[in-house]
Amino acid sequence: FPDAKFSLYFLATIKDNEPTPEPGTLAASKYLWSFEGTTLELTHNWGSEDDTSSCYHPGNDPGDGFGHIAFACDDVYKASHELEIENSVRFKKRPDEGRMKGLAFAYDPDKYWVEIVKNSEPLEAKGYKKLTLAQTMLRVKDAKKSLDFYTKYMGMTLVREKHFDDFSLYFLAMVGEGETDKDPGNPVLELTHNHGTESDDSFHHTNGNEENKKGFGHIGFLVDDVYEKCKELEEAGYKMQKAPDGGRMKGLAFALDPDGYWVEIIKRGGYDDAGTPYFTQ
Repeated sequence: FPDAKFSLYFLATIKDNEPTPEPGTLAASKYLWSFEGTTLELTHNWGSEDDTSSCYHPGNDPGDGFGHIAFACDDVYKASHELEIENSVRFKKRPDEGRMKGLAFAYDPDKYWVEIVKNSEPLEAKGYKKLTLAQTMLRVKDAKKSLDFYTKYMGMTLVREKHFDDFSLYFLAMVGEGETDKDPGNPVLELTHNHGTESDDSFHHTNGNEENKKGFGHIGFLVDDVYEKCKELEEAGYKMQKAPDGGRMKGLAFALDPDGYWVEIIKRGGYDDAGTPYFTQ
């Protein structure tokens, strides 16, 4: 987007034998906005790479909502060794450090935390990459409210939950109607609830879009009808950060989940032959 001086890059974990169109082409646009999997969207504001005073907030300070993204692999120790020793990647936590053994946290170039976890079943034998995008973790104030939003209104299914003394983890995925098992290459949304925050009226998480806290931006969902989905959400009491006809880009929207995280709502397949997910008037 030369006028606004920023670029978007969409990355996904694709099986080795699956063909993909050339990035930047018409075919790639159609492929992206009809993609059945999950992408990682990277936003680059032009010039930031030359500004030594510029940095993005990676989360994980007190009160921050965004935690990390994660990649699954067959062997955490081997993958961590290759990243650190062979590629000079810095680590927040190596596999045998801390109380929880067998998982690791690396830093990406912007110091976002990247968890490396062992998948429950072999990935490479099924044609997946050595490292496969596995999850995005967000902290939530009230687990029930967040689960209602993502399961009742955004089409996700709770596929796993884990409870500890002072926090709980909920893993949600997009699966077929009536199914609870997910494809091992299909990432999950991990919601972390620290017990007691739901009853603290003064508590709230930062959402990644506040001044001096910008880093994590949003998650997004493809829907058949953006206007109908937004109407449904508003009738259920949820607020919009951007209504479908707000701003210059029409036909896409940003809702606010119970914690105020921005949730982009995008038309599946786009509005024209190029698959463009918005239109201008």
